Amino acid sequence: MASSPCLFQFLLSFSLIAQAAACAAPGCQLLNPCSGAEECAPGLYCGSCPASGKTRPSCTRGQATRQTDIEKGLPFNKYTWLVTHNSFSIMNAPSFTGVQRVTFYNQEDTVTNQLRNGVRGLMLDMYDFEGDIWLCHSFQGQCYNFTAFEPAINTLKEVEAFLTDNPTEIVTIFIEDYVRAPKGLSSLFTNADLMKYLYPLAEMPTNGKDWPTITEMAEKNYRLLVFTSVASKEADEGIAYQWRYVLENEPGDPGILPGSCPNRRESQPLNSRYASLFLQNYFPTIPVQNDACKEHSSGLAEMVDACYKAAEQLMPNFLSVNFYLRSDGRGVFDILDRMNGLTLCGCPTVFACKPGAPFGVCKNISSSSTPTRPGDHGGTYAGYVEFSGSLLRTKSFSFMEMNLFYCSMISILSLVGMI
Repeated sequence: MASSPCLFQFLLSFSLIAQAAACAAPGCQLLNPCSGAEECAPGLYCGSCPASGKTRPSCTRGQATRQTDIEKGLPFNKYTWLVTHNSFSIMNAPSFTGVQRVTFYNQEDTVTNQLRNGVRGLMLDMYDFEGDIWLCHSFQGQCYNFTAFEPAINTLKEVEAFLTDNPTEIVTIFIEDYVRAPKGLSSLFTNADLMKYLYPLAEMPTNGKDWPTITEMAEKNYRLLVFTSVASKEADEGIAYQWRYVLENEPGDPGILPGSCPNRRESQPLNSRYASLFLQNYFPTIPVQNDACKEHSSGLAEMVDACYKAAEQLMPNFLSVNFYLRSDGRGVFDILDRMNGLTLCGCPTVFACKPGAPFGVCKNISSSSTPTRPGDHGGTYAGYVEFSGSLLRTKSFSFMEMNLFYCSMISILSLVGMI
């Protein structure tokens, strides 16, 4: 990849400011004012960002660009993919335990819809719970009925259905693994009928070597990458240990500190070239739904630049965020277009790539001509924006309230001898 003196300049090379213009539903374009999603063009939804002072709703990007339609046949590690942090932690998700859930939330729509809108990586926290494997938040490493979401197989069946319906797509799952049941993970993926798609551990590239092309992976049906946080499960269950194949920066607040991009403790240094896949986390330790639009619209590009420099010009292959749909207009999707443009063709956005042209030879695209309907330029996934219900109906709790609640529950359980 051609180097750049400042990637941040590329990422912000197009202005995010557009003149509000009258439009006729359903043809309202990006940043046009709107009063409902039905007014916005395909791939857009009607949203606002009060945290950035933008209280007037406008048409906002809601889908990722299909970058593989623009530059085909490159190794898997040459692309950047969108990842949802705690993909299962969905506001208004029904309780499967019969107990009011008291925990943090990180996303707003179903896993199926995340995949339809272009998400290609899922972060899932898995625990032994009630004789099964569940997706759950925890307190002191343990899942409780008031932090549990659902049996993990439910979400994995959504992944299986998506891969079956989309035979050229590739999905990556990162497991924060608290499963202690013998052969628990391998049995779970077998029962979800996902082993037919699993990328074989023996064929995973090591020592920073390139992965196969996405075309080759699809032809072999190696379309599901699964990584666990437990090293022993490579030998025990054939599930890849994440930090043998992936470099990663610190999650949470250290991952959003301006100008800094330290590697996660378990990961090799970002500039080591130990692995060819690089996961960049960009989310605060305490998720705040209403702040996500500002985070994705102002700070994200700067942090991509910081991590790119920390990795000595290795572009992140995975970008993990909370509330991925939230922005003041373009957000995460726009940053992904710019990341992929720089990697795939040396241009400031994938829409400037010229098929067959030398690296760095780009189309002349101004901010006024930047595509506002992704489906008209390179294709998008046939998804739609679907929130899981009125966010106003969701009981929210402050960090202090949840901490006090957790401590109270632990004290009670300890007194009765349950833990």
